[in-house]
Amino acid sequence: MSQVPQIKIPATYMRGGTSKGVFFNLTDLPAAAQVAGEARDKLLLRVIGSPDPYGKHTDGMGGATSSTSKTVILSKSTQPDHDVDYLFGQVAIDKPFIDWSGNCGNLTAAVGSFAIFSGLIDPARVPQNGTVVVRIWQANIKKTILAHVPITNGEVQETGDFELDGVTFPAAEVQVEFMDPADGEGAMFPTGNLVDDLEVPNIGTFKATMINSGIPTVFLNAEDLGYTGTELQEAINGDPAALARFETIRAHAALRMGLISKLEEAASRQHTPKIAFVAKPQAYVSSSGKQVTLDDIDVNVRALSMGKLHHAMMGTAAVAIGTAAAIPGTLVNLAAGGGERNAVRFGHPSGTLRVGAEAKLVNGEWTATKAVMGRSARVLMEGYVRIPGDAF
Repeated sequence: MSQVPQIKIPATYMRGGTSKGVFFNLTDLPAAAQVAGEARDKLLLRVIGSPDPYGKHTDGMGGATSSTSKTVILSKSTQPDHDVDYLFGQVAIDKPFIDWSGNCGNLTAAVGSFAIFSGLIDPARVPQNGTVVVRIWQANIKKTILAHVPITNGEVQETGDFELDGVTFPAAEVQVEFMDPADGEGAMFPTGNLVDDLEVPNIGTFKATMINSGIPTVFLNAEDLGYTGTELQEAINGDPAALARFETIRAHAALRMGLISKLEEAASRQHTPKIAFVAKPQAYVSSSGKQVTLDDIDVNVRALSMGKLHHAMMGTAAVAIGTAAAIPGTLVNLAAGGGERNAVRFGHPSGTLRVGAEAKLVNGEWTATKAVMGRSARVLMEGYVRIPGDAF
């Protein structure tokens, strides 16, 4: 039986958007975990409490959902004209695996705040009252993000009256700008088409928009899957056959998008691509009991993350939704009524969200210049996490 005592590591538990995770300053991590590799992964898995065959995260900081099994590492930026490097790890719940392939748009809203109060931003840039624009280098996907963090009396303002569907209490709004949000270095539409026929053996052939913006995402029509687009979590997550079908479709989309070279690799790339389905606007009652009317939305969207229907919407997937909506002819755009637009209001299981996006056609290829959304963030707890000293 192990008798190695626990070690303690400075950490902050934060909510960002509709997610929450454990935040670390890179220099606070043990030396072996300050570089990418097995030691870092083992340490973060133990912090979260994964792998947990019970699926509860009882012995860790995770919340046993994709939205709450997250880790963030920040450091002073290595990039010119940026303040911080932001590295995101999506921790699997029942497997010893951390996916470093994408970003978390929701937790991005907390990155600016953490950077300010942890001393990663020059104090001279923080006004007594006003806003600090934190220039974030998203290290997973190598993109720039700007977080507009409100400051009151020289400190980050966390409380306020901004309401975000999927979050219980109001808080201060943080505007987040995803600059040039096409994910990675390839084309925004990796197949070269706005809509493809995605053939999935033994399941069917589906119209699909496959886009790299915010995070690689495949959009399908809800009707083609037998859904209305107004489903809440239990309708999908309580159906193992449906989840298995979505995962198979997602794997074939990953292959078609060039994200993997063979289908088997999809199992170790659970964070990307995301899979979502869209439908023309319909009224429904959200998970909180809120009535969502036709006047509230342009389109209904439901998205899966880490194999389960998300309770609201991933921030990065919201970027993909906004970008796709701005481009005439995509499935998202068509479901929203077609035509040109620079913003879209979509319905998700917890309510609604508005995303602004700009896209333009350059030399025959679509490119996105930025996507903007309002989120909120706050510190839930700060101090130390403890893990057994032989855990990594």
